[in-house]
Amino acid sequence: MPDTIPRTQVHRRDFSVLQLPCGHAGCKRFFKTGAGRTKHILSAHPVISSPPPEQDMDIDVFPPLDVDTEFFGPGNHLFRNYHAQLNGRPCDIHGSFLDDNALPPTREPRSPNDWTPFRNRTEFETADFFYTQNPTPARKIDAHLALWASTLLKHGDAPPFADHQDLYATIDAIPLGEVKWECEKPEGSHPPWMDSTFDVWYRDPHQVVRNMLANPDFAHEMDFRPYREYSTSGEECHYRDFMSADWAWDQADIISKDPDTIGAAFVPVILGSDKTTVSVGTGNNEYYPLYLSIGNVHNNVRRAHRNAVVVIGFLAMPKTTKEHASDPHFRKFRRQLFHASLSKILERLRPGMTKPEVAKFGDGHFRRVIYGLGPYIADYEEQVLLACIVRRWCPRCMSPNYDLDAAGALPRCQAYTEELVSVGTYLELWDEFGVVADLPFTNDFPRADICQLIAPDILHQLIKGTFKDHLVDWVHKYLLQTHGARDAQRILDDIDHRIASVAPFAGLRRFLQGRGFKQWTGDDSKALMKVYIAAIEGHVPVEIVRTFRAFLEFCYIVRKNTITEGTLEKLQDATSRFHHYRKIFLETDTVSTFSLPRQHSVSHYLQLIRLFGAPNGLCSSITESKHIKAVKNPWRRSSKYNALGQMLVTNQRLDKLAAARVDFTSRGMLDGTCLSAALDALYFDMSVPEDDIDGVDPGPTVLQAHTRLARTARKYIPSPLCVNCLIWHAETKRARTVLALAEELDIPRLPEMVRHFLFQQTRPDDPRDVSEIPIAGCPRYEGKILVFNSACSRFYAPSDISGTSGMRIEHIRACPMWRNEAPRYDCAFVNIGSEDVGIRGLEVARIRAFFSFIYGGKTYLCAVVRWFNIIGDSPDEDTGMWMVRPACGTNNAPLYNIIHVDSIYRAAHLIPIYGRHFLRHDINLHNSYDSFRTFYVNKYADHHAFELAS
Repeated sequence: MPDTIPRTQVHRRDFSVLQLPCGHAGCKRFFKTGAGRTKHILSAHPVISSPPPEQDMDIDVFPPLDVDTEFFGPGNHLFRNYHAQLNGRPCDIHGSFLDDNALPPTREPRSPNDWTPFRNRTEFETADFFYTQNPTPARKIDAHLALWASTLLKHGDAPPFADHQDLYATIDAIPLGEVKWECEKPEGSHPPWMDSTFDVWYRDPHQVVRNMLANPDFAHEMDFRPYREYSTSGEECHYRDFMSADWAWDQADIISKDPDTIGAAFVPVILGSDKTTVSVGTGNNEYYPLYLSIGNVHNNVRRAHRNAVVVIGFLAMPKTTKEHASDPHFRKFRRQLFHASLSKILERLRPGMTKPEVAKFGDGHFRRVIYGLGPYIADYEEQVLLACIVRRWCPRCMSPNYDLDAAGALPRCQAYTEELVSVGTYLELWDEFGVVADLPFTNDFPRADICQLIAPDILHQLIKGTFKDHLVDWVHKYLLQTHGARDAQRILDDIDHRIASVAPFAGLRRFLQGRGFKQWTGDDSKALMKVYIAAIEGHVPVEIVRTFRAFLEFCYIVRKNTITEGTLEKLQDATSRFHHYRKIFLETDTVSTFSLPRQHSVSHYLQLIRLFGAPNGLCSSITESKHIKAVKNPWRRSSKYNALGQMLVTNQRLDKLAAARVDFTSRGMLDGTCLSAALDALYFDMSVPEDDIDGVDPGPTVLQAHTRLARTARKYIPSPLCVNCLIWHAETKRARTVLALAEELDIPRLPEMVRHFLFQQTRPDDPRDVSEIPIAGCPRYEGKILVFNSACSRFYAPSDISGTSGMRIEHIRACPMWRNEAPRYDCAFVNIGSEDVGIRGLEVARIRAFFSFIYGGKTYLCAVVRWFNIIGDSPDEDTGMWMVRPACGTNNAPLYNIIHVDSIYRAAHLIPIYGRHFLRHDINLHNSYDSFRTFYVNKYADHHAFELAS
């Protein structure tokens, strides 16, 4: 294009170097504007008045002998009995115990500017960005650095790295997190048709465990000694993290019989393995990663992506031709190779399982430690391989494979298995006991019995197995058998339509075509569990609905963060109801047997919870999510040729960067942002006026729930796309006054409601009901308002996907146009101080609008709601969900009200009660709230909703 053609230069903002710190204790966020910081403070650090501290109670508790008892948590509501022998006493580097109040040894002084091997913070942040946060191919790293250099040439400066090779070499030079990969070629007598060699790559698990113990990031989220937690009222036992359960305590009892172990810390080693496919379309590339964690870290840390689960090996996967794939000799070889590999990988931990060694911990102290093999996380196919049993048998008990739920079955144990192997023939072991004549790797380690170490697996046993592969499939078969193919397909189409028509909700996956798709994931099954029971009701007998209710309640109970003895009673009741009501599938000849190993595992969960604590800390979903970071992403960034070697290097570099970040953070070198640190170095005035941070509580905020409005008021309603003319309609302005909002919402009484709301807010002590107050006696407001499309609710929900502190955030929508498709008005639980029994005293309302206004110098944050009435005094007997209907006043007019947003607890999800009728074709997810008159309060929407609405 010729240079003579005039061009219009668009006005652009210059980069701002302003960096305003949040100012809240522990928060490291920085902002470019004061308004941005204010919005962050209001949302992330709300100032909420906490209840007055409770007085310490004189509790007459008599702890058992040989335990150390301490109160735990606020208010002395809980106490813990700690193991008195294996109590993790601090010691010096030589293993000599220190006094109880001794401080940890001072760390070797290091300069706060020592970024070795990086020259400065910019280099480290750049390397971490290119390699960890935003994995970038080598050629693109070079391109970025070249662009960076082009802006620095005029200043005589250069980018932090010469090229990608310089960046990689610097990462490799990090002295922390160094656990090199090794290769082992397992030896053994190969059958004549096996002439291949197999490489097993692994890292020293002993050094990996020591690195975890020394990680300062885990210092306050780690248990050094086994304990049992009780409530002070009734002394009800609580099962929480791994060290709170019986297995760790029993192991400590056994270990402490050796006087040399007294005062040591018990470190259980948790393992997990699972094959994963990285690409089906390019040769079906499979890998077999082995993961390691320790039982001392809390469950929330293990579930989070914080390097508490580390890949320590890639196991060999021997393959052969289809002719020999079912050959008993090949299967035996593959099994022996698996166990020999595990034994070889873990052998460096064996000395520390009987003789204590000194290790450094994240809090700076040294402690004597004793290791032990803990639970193994695996799906059923992997459990069969681990326990050396025959498929369709249970890896934990001796129930016959034709009647797995038979009463009185003895637990499997290695001593009994060895005795069977010594006296029985191969066929007798296989047919009568489900045992193969091989010994598992745990036989090479002290105090280890693989049959007792099989961990519960919520994902594969319950969600993918019993729910999706069994119950959902049985409903399909029942409908086909009862109604014939044509009518059954019509019913299944209606079930799909019901599922697709469920109103949107935060965290709820949208099934636009129902459940009819081929590639199912664990997340798909979890999402279907939330809506399936309401969709099938009316099309199947009530016994099937109650089967699903019992099973869903079982699943949601075992997923809780803390499980009490009272919870275990509910779990047992759900198990009994599930076993009772599922008989309808046998009675209707839908299935021929219930002897299904994954479904049978339901019977073992009570024992497993008492042994290992809350199952959500040992689920295979933890290792499956680790596949992405440890296997799939490294494979994608490789050249795909001999990819494993490149994947090993990638994992090692990621570990080095993670270890460096932890080290720099612990030394206070990563406070603020890279830009704010550079400005500090230039003596830029970063002080924050005290007036700018009024209302910021420097201490921790403890809250159950808090709701705030969206950060920006909406001035316009975006209209939907016009398909015919392919242009956007002009945006419609949102209301700016109460009268305009009344017209927009079609609520003529809205101005009166605002006046009644102001009366309640300005005269909270007036005992009269607001309906008794004449409108002339209420304050008048005719000023401007700001309308918002959403509000954000922040509440404590540790059993759901949340931060490590257990806090969860969700948005509640009230917008006339959502995603340019249709209006969306969500529902919510509202706390108005009701003493009713239903739904724990909370009311259910649908939000029509969020708005705010200023009256008398005070800002009022409001919501226009339409109330629902709760039907009955208890949940529905079949589904277990409470039922509600829209509240109406005189002449069946909708009952609206204005409430303060502080009374909104969190979002609620409603599902229509479909009944026996087929759904009209015009009903969809956007209009389902307006198309029905009765609804279920969906307690299966998430785990917090389950606890709230049960």
